[in-house]
Amino acid sequence: MIKLIAIDLDGTLLTDKKEVSLRNKETLKKAKAQGVKIVLCTGRPLMAIRPYLELLDLRQAGDYSITFNGGLVQKNDSGEIVEKVTLTKDDVTELIALAKEMNMPLDILSDEIVLCLPTSTTYHTIYPSLNPLLTYKEATEAELSTYTLFNKAVTAYDQELLDQWIANIPASIKEKFEVIKTRNNLLEFMPKGVTKAAGIARLAADLGITQAEVMAIGDEENDLSMVEYAKVGVAMDNAVPVVKAAADFITTTNEEDGVARAIEKFVLN
Repeated sequence: MIKLIAIDLDGTLLTDKKEVSLRNKETLKKAKAQGVKIVLCTGRPLMAIRPYLELLDLRQAGDYSITFNGGLVQKNDSGEIVEKVTLTKDDVTELIALAKEMNMPLDILSDEIVLCLPTSTTYHTIYPSLNPLLTYKEATEAELSTYTLFNKAVTAYDQELLDQWIANIPASIKEKFEVIKTRNNLLEFMPKGVTKAAGIARLAADLGITQAEVMAIGDEENDLSMVEYAKVGVAMDNAVPVVKAAADFITTTNEEDGVARAIEKFVLN
């Protein structure tokens, strides 16, 4: 019996217009009414998903989200952090040096604040267009000492050049950090061991829910870990090949109520 459903947002729950379809919305409400935990599992901070939490009636006591790709587990009603894994100041310094060497933009997320660093003399971050609900600040490396929380670092730029940068990232960086492409124009650097699956596992343990009682639905590389972890791992029909290959079930696309169809099949029935 499924007791927790972890759901990605972009390309999964959301349509290409960043909307939640009526069928998806109603299906999630039915599952919650049956006592199933509905957990949005995203790379975004909590602030950036609050409109969706409101829409889905997921702002009540006992509702949780997994943010920063598993870095934080939070209560939706208060924002309280239940579980946390973050970057250190030394980690951030190392990533800034890498970005400068490769002449690529780098933003550091400190909860709902995005610190935009001058690591590239040529290219400017497009992260504000990807997550407009956050607060953006131009910052120097010296100013980082005034912050104590570093959730993740991101490089946001057009896909063609981003892929070239990714190909040149040293193996030593990939060994030390979780380095993953979460959208075609977004690369994220997170603490080693931070994945959506790890976040789900920590939340499930807190709630007394076993791995065999978890369902996960996603489409991108950063969803792979949770699709592999869950008893019922679901890939969208628009998912990248590696996620489809790992899934127990492939549902329809994010434009065809794929989330609702999977929940109707495995939970509501």
